[in-house]
Amino acid sequence: MNVEARECGPTLALVRAVRDIRWDQMPPDAKEAARHCLLDFLGCAAAGSREPLARILFDEIAAREGSSEASLIGHRARCSRVTAALLNGAAGHALDFDDTHMAMGGHPSVPVIPAALALAETIGASGRALLEAVAAGIELECRLGAMVGGEHYAIGFHSTGTIGTFGAAAACAHLLRLDEDGWLRAIGLAGTQAAGLKSGFGTMAKPLHAGRAASNGLLSAAAAHGGFTSNRAILEADQGFLATHAGAAPSRDALDAFAGRFLIRDTLFKYHASCYLTHAPINAAAQIRAETHLDPADIEDVEVRVARSLLRICNIQAPATGLEGKFSLRVTTAMALRGENTSDLATFSDDRVNDPALVALRDKVRVVTVERTPQTRARIVVTAKGRRYEAESDSGEPAADLAFQRDRLLGKFLALTAPVLGKQGAQALASSALAAEDAASVSDLMRATRAN
Repeated sequence: MNVEARECGPTLALVRAVRDIRWDQMPPDAKEAARHCLLDFLGCAAAGSREPLARILFDEIAAREGSSEASLIGHRARCSRVTAALLNGAAGHALDFDDTHMAMGGHPSVPVIPAALALAETIGASGRALLEAVAAGIELECRLGAMVGGEHYAIGFHSTGTIGTFGAAAACAHLLRLDEDGWLRAIGLAGTQAAGLKSGFGTMAKPLHAGRAASNGLLSAAAAHGGFTSNRAILEADQGFLATHAGAAPSRDALDAFAGRFLIRDTLFKYHASCYLTHAPINAAAQIRAETHLDPADIEDVEVRVARSLLRICNIQAPATGLEGKFSLRVTTAMALRGENTSDLATFSDDRVNDPALVALRDKVRVVTVERTPQTRARIVVTAKGRRYEAESDSGEPAADLAFQRDRLLGKFLALTAPVLGKQGAQALASSALAAEDAASVSDLMRATRAN
């Protein structure tokens, strides 16, 4: 990755850090991580295509277009490429089961991949070009996330929607092989459209953020390709993205810190169908259950010790819906202590979240904040019949064994896609995704995403 001299501004430095990414120059672990991102997104989007929000978007937008240029994952119907990016992105985030990245502070694949797929399919790009573009998009949004810092998320912006728009634009700029000026104009257009508020968590608005990031990113690159103008220094400009979205001083220190690295390797994948910051408490609670075989009826008190920032992310006290349950430390911890399968989508139904036995245990769960603890670390303290049981977990470490991660993701993928594509169709799509760099055309891959 080419990082130029320090005199260029943050926007230009960001573009130069990722614009020249090429598949043949990526290290093997980064290539494998890119394959994993593609596989996991396609599985989440296929399953998410059956969610009510995906049906609403299809009926109200895609079905009214009359376009057939791009594929919709899990459907036989087609639509325009911008709408395909919107619907596939929203479907990919509908279950909140897609990957995440701590540098970005959000979900890296779900804004980038649907934009890249829709564009690649309509311009006849190869699978290798797709994976290069996905890597470029994820690398850019992770570096931008680090540049913006945690304040962006803390004040209420949903990074998947905001920073993800830049990542989607970068992936599409890469596919279109824009020159440097074109890249800067695409990033400028992305910056002026980037949106998404955390106040939408627990509703259909959260997946919409991902879909709009994908569609706006594609629109930005396509418009720049046609000559559309924008502020070419959108990050550092007066009243630009850094000033308005985080109050951050223009700086490229984060880019220098990551020079020569492929951050896609640090992507974190979900094996629980809930907010990623509930995963460490789930894992710790599951460990206590596995080691003690406690009867949930004997539990008197549960203390969940986490970082203070989680109170404004996943601390819905008494969720009424399955979507809200995904953002409740109390509910997800109670589920784990009861031995419920939090990787099963059905676990987060409205009925299950309101089950009296679960609610009774949920109401014994207290969330306690611990200063100077990472967001991804949690300690669970359970009191039952006067005895205390403790366990700690940290979900912030990327997998060391990529072969093991591939196997886990493949199992997750098949479980998500078989109900939509059938067992043979799911296996065929998995094979295509994991060998995408060999595909002469992305159209071949997208044909495998169609429901029977």
